[in-house]
Amino acid sequence: MTALAHETLEAVMPKVATPPSDLDDVLWQAWKAMELPEGYHAEIVEGFIEVSPTGRYSHGRIANRLRDKLVVFLAQGEFVARQDMNVIHKRKVWIPDVFIALEDAEEHITEDGLGIDASAVQLIVEVVSPGSDSITRDRTRKRREYARAGIPVYVLIDDFDEGGTITVLSAPDPEAAVYDDEVRAAYRSGATIPEGPAKGFTIGEEITGASRNQA
Repeated sequence: MTALAHETLEAVMPKVATPPSDLDDVLWQAWKAMELPEGYHAEIVEGFIEVSPTGRYSHGRIANRLRDKLVVFLAQGEFVARQDMNVIHKRKVWIPDVFIALEDAEEHITEDGLGIDASAVQLIVEVVSPGSDSITRDRTRKRREYARAGIPVYVLIDDFDEGGTITVLSAPDPEAAVYDDEVRAAYRSGATIPEGPAKGFTIGEEITGASRNQA
């Protein structure tokens, strides 16, 4: 993963007559101007543009297993499971591994059509990638960002936490950028979503695979 702060943006900023007034505008314009190689995506997280490659096979397998099961669980309802879309909140941009949003979300699409507003999103799941920067991004920086945006439920599926854990965060406090409720469970035990359209849905080993330290 590569992070670009304001001091490195000159190479990717378009030429404009009037420079943006603040860092959020600078990052937003730079993000929109970026042309990335196939297999990479860029997000804006806590004052940085973060460029990441497509996840390795094990990462994608977990995300796709989860989405497949959520599609069945949410069938016939007004919410759907999505991937590979920009979720936007006040010129912050995220591309979650899986998220749940309103199926009929036209009124929540941003004016420029670049993504869906975070106000339509009820749950976000991140499958933690290897590497200290990626782990910190999902466990810490995105945790704060999603709480600031008021995302009701944030789930981390984490191969690198005690051999494999699922952390379910709920009750966001946007002003403090924290989640007030947290439940952590080993892969073998599974964790259940406590609220929202996926309430009662359990994430267990059929999605995550076995814990790495399990006999």
